Amino acid sequence: MNNHPLNNPITEDDIANYLANTPDFFQRHAELLASVHLASPHSHRAVSLQERQAEMLRDKIKLLEHRLMDMIRHGNENALLADRLLRWAGSLFQIADPMSMPTRIAAQISDQFSVPQVAIKVWGVAQSYGSGDFALGVSDDAKLFANSLTEPFCGVNTGFEAVTWLADPLAAASIALLPLRNAPVGSPAPAFGLLVLSSPDAHRFNSGMGTDFLQHVGEIASAALGRLR
Repeated sequence: MNNHPLNNPITEDDIANYLANTPDFFQRHAELLASVHLASPHSHRAVSLQERQAEMLRDKIKLLEHRLMDMIRHGNENALLADRLLRWAGSLFQIADPMSMPTRIAAQISDQFSVPQVAIKVWGVAQSYGSGDFALGVSDDAKLFANSLTEPFCGVNTGFEAVTWLADPLAAASIALLPLRNAPVGSPAPAFGLLVLSSPDAHRFNSGMGTDFLQHVGEIASAALGRLR
């Protein structure tokens, strides 16, 4: 009695499963395809199954085109950044006076990469450079923090000492802290300095962003500032 069709009506899932498991159904009933009409999301009129499939295919093509344009745009942006990074690295070879190196690096990073505020502190420098502003005003806690960084830190300003090194600490909504060390990225070697980047935009430097580019900036700055030691 329970198996009677009236007690077990056919559901949409039953129909869908049947069609999925009977691929030759529409070969035997091809006339049904021409009679099926669906609502179009574009014109709000009934269209044939073939026309609806064509619309879906056009939508997929548009989506792929947008993704391709995004990839091209990101590729162009990365190429421009790489070119600026190369030109900046080359300009560091032209700085003859090591004493001016930190100030010049900060200014160039700000100009080349549109960073509103940049600050640099270096410790353990040679005696002849010990009077520079870049070598003063760094606590032991700040040095320990720099040593703990194996990659750039990015996020909101939560009161780091390094933010006080900026010209306008109150304008630093988001920051990037780059440890300076004469060793590959991720090395446990002690840091000899810290490079601070900041922006009034709270989302400019965020914890979810990639840090590959910032790591390259830190490596180049470390190589150049090593002349102070």
